[in-house]
Amino acid sequence: MAITKAKKGEIIAKLTDAFKDATSLVFVQFNKLTVKDASELRKSLRQDGIGYIVAKKTLIRRALQAQGYTGEVPELPGEIAVAWGTADASAPARGVYTYVKKLKEVLSIVGGVFEGAFADAKKMKEIATIPPMQVLRGMFANVINSPRARFAIALGEVAKLKK
Repeated sequence: MAITKAKKGEIIAKLTDAFKDATSLVFVQFNKLTVKDASELRKSLRQDGIGYIVAKKTLIRRALQAQGYTGEVPELPGEIAVAWGTADASAPARGVYTYVKKLKEVLSIVGGVFEGAFADAKKMKEIATIPPMQVLRGMFANVINSPRARFAIALGEVAKLKK
């Protein structure tokens, strides 16, 4: 069904507004995605503060041109949706990637935008495997605390030997 010119303008405006505030974007290809799975995906992403919209590729490209991202837009085959986030830069890729692992035949990441530049599917999948910021901070604190903890254990063992 054809979309009116006014409706296309509304979609482009919505996409442009969303992309303007986004820290990163993920282009998601979907094929034969059930309504149940799509609703579950949208609900999960919304809970994580990630936007998700399905639009025509030409409208997505027009909205992307207005942002001035560097590089070349990756090829967008088939039906495309865009996921974006405003807080954690790796959150959209991570949120979509969890569903890509569940629904391998139906969903796939085909590219995205990270740090103001277009990225291919491989780079976006690498970004998706980065742990959340809270986990990274915990890992860093553990690395910082580890030598002190080992030193305390060693002193305790020495004290046991001296008795």
